[in-house]
Amino acid sequence: MLSSKKKVGPEAKALPIHQLKESDPSLDDEKKIVDRIYSAVMQQTLAPMTKLSESTICESFGVGRMKARRALLLLASQGIVELRSNRGAFVASPTKNDADEVFEARIHIEPSLTAQVAERIDANGLKVLTDHIDREKAARHADNRQEVIRLSGEFHVLVATVSGNGFLTRTLRELVTRTSLIVAMFGSGKSSCCRDDEHERILEAIRERDAGIASELAREHLEHIRMDLDFTKTHETEPDLVSLLRAN
Repeated sequence: MLSSKKKVGPEAKALPIHQLKESDPSLDDEKKIVDRIYSAVMQQTLAPMTKLSESTICESFGVGRMKARRALLLLASQGIVELRSNRGAFVASPTKNDADEVFEARIHIEPSLTAQVAERIDANGLKVLTDHIDREKAARHADNRQEVIRLSGEFHVLVATVSGNGFLTRTLRELVTRTSLIVAMFGSGKSSCCRDDEHERILEAIRERDAGIASELAREHLEHIRMDLDFTKTHETEPDLVSLLRAN
């Protein structure tokens, strides 16, 4: 557990799960595949239940089947892809029960984590979060929906990152990825990304070192996302997967 006097900031940044072996050049192709599919999920351009055949991945990335297979196994280990016996790999398709469990986990973790960050963050950490909010606002101003969606999810991971707790950072990254799948599956127009000013209000509470308000705002923010979901919604899959993966 962190010391109560320890400042937290980006110098303790933890690598995402899919970057842990980046130093091995033999894994560059697999990492590229994982990063591209992860990005498409985060931007909600790759729909749940989309089939990810080895042949399509080979065509999209110019790799052999062995590399495509290893990338799919890594994606499955992160909960982004489901491997189904005799059917192949599909983008994970969460259920209402999955959504309930993911939001329960996030509500257990994020309010207290945000409060801790508010108490201990240093100037570097504040700059990282402030710069990120500025990018969010710029993306909204440019009406760049995909970038807004990606940045909205990454804000939550970044709060964990500046805490300096690598385990929580990896946990939050997985939960945020699963949330992106849930929102892609069940989201209304309102819930496709976080509400406009809520991240700014959380940052302001962190800047003021008001742990109580920061925690309360983090909880309310997650509850708003959960409330905006529509579990009666159906979703069509992306028909041109090769073009999507090449362009993403």
